[in-house]
Amino acid sequence: MAQDQVEAFLEMLAAERGATPNTLNAYQSDIIGFCGFLPPQQGLLTAQASDISAYLQSLAQSGMAAKTQARRLSTLRQFYLFLLREGVRNDNPASEMPTPKRPKSLPKYLSENEVDALLAAAEQMDGGPGLKAHAGLEILYSTGLRISEMLDLKRSAFNPNTAILLVKGKGGKERIVPVSEPARRAASALQSFNGAKSRYLFPGRDARKPMTRQGFALLLKQLALEAGLDPARLSPHVLRHSFASHLLARGADLRAVQKLLGHADIATTEIYTHVLAERLQKLVQAHHPLGEAKPKPANG
Repeated sequence: MAQDQVEAFLEMLAAERGATPNTLNAYQSDIIGFCGFLPPQQGLLTAQASDISAYLQSLAQSGMAAKTQARRLSTLRQFYLFLLREGVRNDNPASEMPTPKRPKSLPKYLSENEVDALLAAAEQMDGGPGLKAHAGLEILYSTGLRISEMLDLKRSAFNPNTAILLVKGKGGKERIVPVSEPARRAASALQSFNGAKSRYLFPGRDARKPMTRQGFALLLKQLALEAGLDPARLSPHVLRHSFASHLLARGADLRAVQKLLGHADIATTEIYTHVLAERLQKLVQAHHPLGEAKPKPANG
């Protein structure tokens, strides 16, 4: 009976994978949901790939989130793999089903005026936190570095003549990133304040280690409040998105932005194509004869 096989599957999850009661309940609920979809004449143990495909389509049509759809498919894959290994079936009908993907959300970024407000607020912050906030803001916004890449910067990375940074990104891949003059000045001020107590440009409470991501994120939240912005809208990643979005809005090439961000695949950088679309739309409206209504010449 199917019920016996479901119970055996759940027992396996508990014994071999240490699944918690909540996890087991979720697996069981997913299987029951699929059973409820199947027609009366179609049993759980004999369901085919076409049945699973139709089930997934029904979930999508009902408005279920792609993440939840993917979890239910994962449950079915594991259940039928269990039946295959137990000799109950000779195939896994869920193995070739494509996993539902969540739609890509547009990156959140700040306006140029909001960045200006943050920079002005950072210059007014006192002491070490203010210097860290100012230097971090200038570096992240002008280079597009990931927060981990910035916090890993050594004190020696900056000197009065620094024009570029050699950054080691994901997978140990290195890339060259230009440094702006304001970022260089802010880094120099932070260096002078810290002295030689740490080899990191952004030292943590333990000078032998860099500042934590959480510590810098908290500093940004404080900075947002000082600038009159919603703290929930500001994070290191938002600054990285702002860097890329503002470059593209001002005419930068997508391939150049890809290299600056350290994306291995241009498809990753293409999340910013909404910015390119807006720019091209404005270009057509401004320069094409039919782009927008233009005043008619006066009759002579």
